[in-house]
Amino acid sequence: MGNKTKFIFVTGGVLSSLGKGLASAAMGALLESRGLTVTIQKLDPYINVDPGTMNPFQHGEVYVTDDGAETDLDLGHYERFTKAKLSRNNNFTTGKIYHSVITRERRGDFLGGTVQVIPHITDEIKKSIKLVADGVDVVIVEIGGTIGDIESLPFLEAIRQFNADVGKENVIYIHLTLVPYIATAGEVKTKPTQHSVKELRSIGIQPDILLCRTDRYLTKDIKSKIALFCNVGVDEVITAKDVDCIYEVPLIFHKEGLDQKIVELLNIWTRSPKLKEWERLVKSLKEPKSSVTIAIVGKYVNLTESYKSLNEALSHGGISNDCKVNLYFVDSEKMDGNNCRDALADADGILVPGGFGSRGIEGKICAAKYAREYKIPYFGICLGMQVAVAEFARNVAGMEGAHSQEFAKNTPYPVIYLMVEWYDDKTGTVQRRDIASDKGGTMRLGAYPCHIEKGTLAYEAYGVLNISERHRHRYEFNNLFKDRLEEKGLVISGTSPDGDLVEMIEIKDHPWFLGCQFHPEFKSSPMEPHPLFREFIRASLEYAGSRSVP
Repeated sequence: MGNKTKFIFVTGGVLSSLGKGLASAAMGALLESRGLTVTIQKLDPYINVDPGTMNPFQHGEVYVTDDGAETDLDLGHYERFTKAKLSRNNNFTTGKIYHSVITRERRGDFLGGTVQVIPHITDEIKKSIKLVADGVDVVIVEIGGTIGDIESLPFLEAIRQFNADVGKENVIYIHLTLVPYIATAGEVKTKPTQHSVKELRSIGIQPDILLCRTDRYLTKDIKSKIALFCNVGVDEVITAKDVDCIYEVPLIFHKEGLDQKIVELLNIWTRSPKLKEWERLVKSLKEPKSSVTIAIVGKYVNLTESYKSLNEALSHGGISNDCKVNLYFVDSEKMDGNNCRDALADADGILVPGGFGSRGIEGKICAAKYAREYKIPYFGICLGMQVAVAEFARNVAGMEGAHSQEFAKNTPYPVIYLMVEWYDDKTGTVQRRDIASDKGGTMRLGAYPCHIEKGTLAYEAYGVLNISERHRHRYEFNNLFKDRLEEKGLVISGTSPDGDLVEMIEIKDHPWFLGCQFHPEFKSSPMEPHPLFREFIRASLEYAGSRSVP
């Protein structure tokens, strides 16, 4: 940890889903615009070691880092808004903290002493915060959950102590709270914020800045009232106004003076913020020249947070093409050969994302078939590539009943099979798994290299022969069927450097049909849209244009 590293702790009150993750990411963007180096960490109070085994309906998307950590979706916001490259040390949970302490206790590290929440658990939390502090000017730490939750108390106690450990001049506390507008009364109400701050102060934390989530700019009178009851300055009450575009949040915060107040409180000298890129970005999102409609065929359509990075990456593809990307979600469980055409009739492009489990799998296969037959741009990610391979094998290569072993263990043509052994270039070891292995953290996870073949859509998108992309899967393309599928027109456009693992597939004589085994959405940002999303949206725009011609 650097001697001058500063720490910002972000907490939330009143209710969940106020946007602590976005607020933290926007703060990071503002501080970077002032020339500072930033990293952001998420501390989650749930007991799972990581979110990898959690249902997306409960937790939303699982975000994967380069080093193979399965993390909270807020880390996706952090990487999209800033230049920080995050790792497993940027996300700790109660389960991970307790697992570490209990492992040390079993090993005898505490010499027979009584292991307690204070100091052992709180010390472990503080240790985890310091892990990400080397080489950066500012560490932003978001505390998951809501003030008043019993699960988050050890984390709050740890950050309370942190002030004394590193010096109060190096720490500030920012509290995100709600200031609702009550339509029947015709006014905003500050009482929820007052009570939330009271709860926070009762455990020894006085917030330095309040971010007030609301649907309108707060008047000076309202800010003065909040400041009076919450023991902060009027200029430390910041409007966190609702926005149509999340990439406008840094600009709203800057307009409210948040970044200036942060550097004042932390006594940091910085240059003036450079926000022209963010202003151009928001303008392009608000004033696109055209639009395109993309169908996302999946089974988590009732909770779009399950596809958070995917949705954002599609938006980034639109930025590259100066167009608005309209998304509509199709429930693959309700789609089959009888209604597939009606369900996808309005789509200019079809995307089948990753997922696990057999529910809705035949609907996804129908979507791949429809895209292939009607020459509609198709983008299959992870499972989306696998269902495209199964569909092609069944309906083009004559392999009746072809399937993935994940869903049909006795299929006569297991074109997708359980990967039991692979080389992990990050650790330099051979990884082995089988059907009986633990579920948590046992997939092919994180960044792996890929070699691209020239003359393919993939090469046209990337423009280079060798890339690195992030993975999260157990099942793999079965090379036993590779020659037969290639003879029928399947193109293997990307493989592992040794050629053993298929990373990307395409289809001959189709304007744009591409499946990838990795998750490109995890490496897309508004400032640097991912090449595959850029090209998928471009192809979808061309298809939309061809449909509009009489």
